[in-house]
Amino acid sequence: MSSPTTAGGRRDDEDEDVFGLRPFVARSSRQRVDSGPMYASIIQPVRPFTGVQIADAGPPAAVEGRTRPAPPPGSPDPRTAAAVTDAGAALLDGLTADQRDRVTHPVDSEQWQTWLNTHPNILRHGLLLEELTDQQRHLVTGLMRASLSERGYQQARDIMRINGHLVELSGRAEEFGEWPYFVSVFGTPGLDRPWGWQLDGHHLVLNVVVVNQHVVTTPAFMGSEPCAITSGPLAGTRVLRPEHDAGLRFMRSLDAHQRPTATTRPSIRTADLPPELLHPVNGRVLSGPFRDNVVIPHEGVRGADLTPTQRSLLLSAISTYLEWSPDTTAAVRRALASELLDETSFSWMGEVADRGPFYYRILGPSVLIEFDHHAGTVFDNPDPTPNHIHTMVRTPLGGDYGVDLIRQHHERWDHSTGRHTPWT
Repeated sequence: MSSPTTAGGRRDDEDEDVFGLRPFVARSSRQRVDSGPMYASIIQPVRPFTGVQIADAGPPAAVEGRTRPAPPPGSPDPRTAAAVTDAGAALLDGLTADQRDRVTHPVDSEQWQTWLNTHPNILRHGLLLEELTDQQRHLVTGLMRASLSERGYQQARDIMRINGHLVELSGRAEEFGEWPYFVSVFGTPGLDRPWGWQLDGHHLVLNVVVVNQHVVTTPAFMGSEPCAITSGPLAGTRVLRPEHDAGLRFMRSLDAHQRPTATTRPSIRTADLPPELLHPVNGRVLSGPFRDNVVIPHEGVRGADLTPTQRSLLLSAISTYLEWSPDTTAAVRRALASELLDETSFSWMGEVADRGPFYYRILGPSVLIEFDHHAGTVFDNPDPTPNHIHTMVRTPLGGDYGVDLIRQHHERWDHSTGRHTPWT
C-alpha cells in the first residue's frame, strides 16, 4: 500500500480526506486498448437515435419508445454561432492535410455518440491533443473558449490540469496527463450548414453543434478526481463546487413534507446500494455514455409544487450548469428552462450534508442534469465523497447533438447539389 495522500496531494491537512492510492491494471489513455468486461454493460449500439425520453410514471423498461414533442429551441444566438464557427475554421486551417483527414467526420457520423468519460482509450477518434504543436493546441483551446463561458472554459481546463496532476500523485504517466484528450470535427464549419465538434477524454466530454445560428452544447460531461488541490503548482484549484452547492442549497430549502418526497434513497454509501447503482463508471448516473436513448421517469418534487423562493433556487441550480455555455447561449436555455419549470422535477439520493455523499437529478423537457459523488478510482476510498464527482448535462427529446435542429434544417434546405437552397 502506498503512503496515504490527501485528495489535494498533502498528508497533514485535517480538513481534507486522507486516502491511499488504489491499485489497478495499467490501461493507456493514448494507445487503443481492449474494452474488457467492465465496459461490456456500457458500450451499446447508438442507432437509431431518439434522444433522452421522459416517462411520467413507471420504470423505464415499461415505457420504452414512448416519446413527446421536443420544446422549441429558443432564440438563435448568431454571435456565438459565428465565434464558434470562426474558431472551428481556424483550427482546420492550422492542421496539415493528414491531420484534417483524421480529425473530420461526416456531420451524421455515429462516432459523435461513441464518447467515454473514463481514462482508457477504448474507442476514441480524432486527433490526440498531446501530439499537436503548441500552436495547434492553442487553436483547440481557442475553440473551447469560443464554445464555453469564461467559467465553463476555466473549469474545463482545470479538469485537464488536475488530470495532469494525477501523474504526480499516482506515478501513472501512461494513464493520465493534461493533454491526452481527443478532438474531432463533424461536418465543415459554416453558418449555412450544420457542423460541430467534440472533445473526448478523462472526466471531460464536450459536444458543440452549430445549426441555423443556434448553438447546442450537449451532451456535456464534467468530472474530476480529486476536485480540490491544496498544494503544489495547482494549489487552490477547485472544480465543480458551484454545482455541488447549488443542488444542496435547493435540497435544504425543502420543508419537512417536501424533503421525503424528493428523496428516493437516504444513502448512497456503498454498503447501502444495490449492484445496479454501484457501477464503477456510471455510479448513479442514468444518462452517461451510450445512454443517448435512455427513458427516465420523473421522480421527487415538481416545480409546479414549489414556493416562489424554491422555484428561484431550482432555476438557479439549473443555471449553474447552463452557464458552462457562453452567456448568450446560456440565457436562451435559461429562459426555456424557466418557461418549463412547472414540468421540471428534482430528485435526491443520499445525505443532506456538506460532504454528503449525495446524488441529485433535475429533469425537465429542456434540460437533464445529473450530479454524483463517486467512490475512489485513483484513490482507495470505498464510499462516494466530494473528492470524486461526475456531472452530466443533456437536452432531452432529441436535442442532444443538435439532432432535432439538424432534422428541421434538412426539411427546410436542400443540400443535394452541394449548395444551400430552399426546397421547392
